[in-house]
Amino acid sequence: MFIIIAGCGKVGMTLAGRLSTAGHDVTVIDIREERIERVTDSYDVSGLAGNAVSHETQMEAGIMDADLMIAVTGSDEKNLLACMIARRAGGCRTIARVRDPLYTNENEYIKREFGLAMIVNPELAAAKEIAGLFQFPTARRIERFTRSEVELVHFTVKSGSVLDGESILRVRTDMNDNILVCTVMRGDEMTVPDGTLVFREGDVVGILGKRPDLADFLAKAGVTAGRVRNAMIAGGGSRTGYYLTRELMQTGISVTIIEKDPVKCDELSDAFPKANIILGDVTDEELLEQEGIAHYHGFAAITGMDEENILLSKYVKEKADCKVATKVSRMIFENIIRGMELDSIINPQEITADYIEQFVRSMDESLDSEVENLYKLEGGRAEALEFYIKENSPVTGIMLKDMKLRKDTLICSISREGKTIIPSGTDTLEPGDFVVIVSAGHGIGDVADILKR
Repeated sequence: MFIIIAGCGKVGMTLAGRLSTAGHDVTVIDIREERIERVTDSYDVSGLAGNAVSHETQMEAGIMDADLMIAVTGSDEKNLLACMIARRAGGCRTIARVRDPLYTNENEYIKREFGLAMIVNPELAAAKEIAGLFQFPTARRIERFTRSEVELVHFTVKSGSVLDGESILRVRTDMNDNILVCTVMRGDEMTVPDGTLVFREGDVVGILGKRPDLADFLAKAGVTAGRVRNAMIAGGGSRTGYYLTRELMQTGISVTIIEKDPVKCDELSDAFPKANIILGDVTDEELLEQEGIAHYHGFAAITGMDEENILLSKYVKEKADCKVATKVSRMIFENIIRGMELDSIINPQEITADYIEQFVRSMDESLDSEVENLYKLEGGRAEALEFYIKENSPVTGIMLKDMKLRKDTLICSISREGKTIIPSGTDTLEPGDFVVIVSAGHGIGDVADILKR
C-alpha cells in the first residue's frame, strides 16, 4: 500500500517506522528539512521537504497514486486542509489528527464534511487510557475490545504474592478458570505461555476475561483494589489535562489540578467549576505536601516534559500509596524507563499509531478478516488483535485443539451473536465471529497468519 504521511513530528516518525516495517511504501512530507533527513536515515521511507497543504507538493509526493493520506502536522486546520486536497486531487482515503477540544463535539460533522476515514486525537486517547487505569488501579495497562466483553489487564507479580511459584494451570483451577493468561513479560523476554509456566516475582502478566471474572481473579490473587476516589493532575493546563479532567469528573472522581500558568488556571476554572484548581509549580515539594499528596488515590504526571513526569511519579510513589500514570512521549531509553518500576507509562504517540495501524491493516478487502482493534504490548514485543471473521476463511470450522497455530500465538476469546466465549479446545471459529488473538514475535495482518506455514 502507498501511504503519504504529512508531518514528521513524534506521531509522524512513529507511524513512518511502523508502516514501513510492515512493508508499506511510505512517503513523508514535512516543512523542515532536518526532520526529513532524520526519518529517511532511520527508516526505509521517501521524504519530501515541503508544505503538505500545497497541491503542488502533494502532486510531487505522488498523491495521484496514494492509497492513504495521514495528516499529523502540528495544526488541526492544516491537517484538515491537507486531507481535503488529497481527497480531491487523488481520491485516496484520509486520516487527520484533530486535537483541539473545540472540535471534539463536532468530530462526526467534520469527518462527514471533509470525507475523512478517521479522526485521531492523541491527547484524548491518552486521557481515556489514564481514566480507565484509575477505574482499575492495580493494572499497569488495560486493553478494551470494541466487539467483545473481555478486557486484557496487565499487572505485576509482587513479592509475597500467592501467584509466585504457582503454575498457570494450578492458578486457573484454584482461582478462576474463566480468565486466560495471555502474556508473561519476564525481564526483556515476552512469552505467550502454556499452562506449565510458573509465575515468578517481577513477572508482568496479561490476563484476559470479562470484568467480573478479572475482578474475582485479582481479588483472590491479592492484587486488586477499588477505583480511585480522588486524583491529582500535574500539567492540567495541557490538552491531555483538559480531556482527563473531563473524563474523571464524568465518572465521579474528585479532581485537583496544579497548573503554573494563571491564564490556564482561569480557563480550567471556567470549564470545570467543581474541580480544585491550584496555581503553583507541581515540582514544589512543599506545595505537594500542603495539598495532601499522601491522601490521593490517583496521580497523573502529564506535563510537557518527560523527565519531569518521571521524577514526579517516582516522588509521589514514595509519598503516597496511589495509582500513578506517567506520560512519556519519547521512548528513547525504553529499557531504562521500563526498569524504573513506574506504575503505568502512557505514550500518546504509540496509542495513536495503534489506531491508525489497525485501520491500515483493515483496508485490504482481500483478506479473510478485518482488524477491529490492535494494541502493541510491552514496547511492541507482542500484539493483541480483534478480528472480524469473513466467509471462506481458512480458520473456520476447525476445532481449536486441531488448529496448527504458530508458536507464541493464542486465541483468547470468541464473540458470537452478542455472547463472549473464553474458548476451549472443542470450540471453532465461524464467519461473523469477533476473535481476540494475542501473538508475540509475529506481524499478523490477517487471521490466517496465525496458522503455521
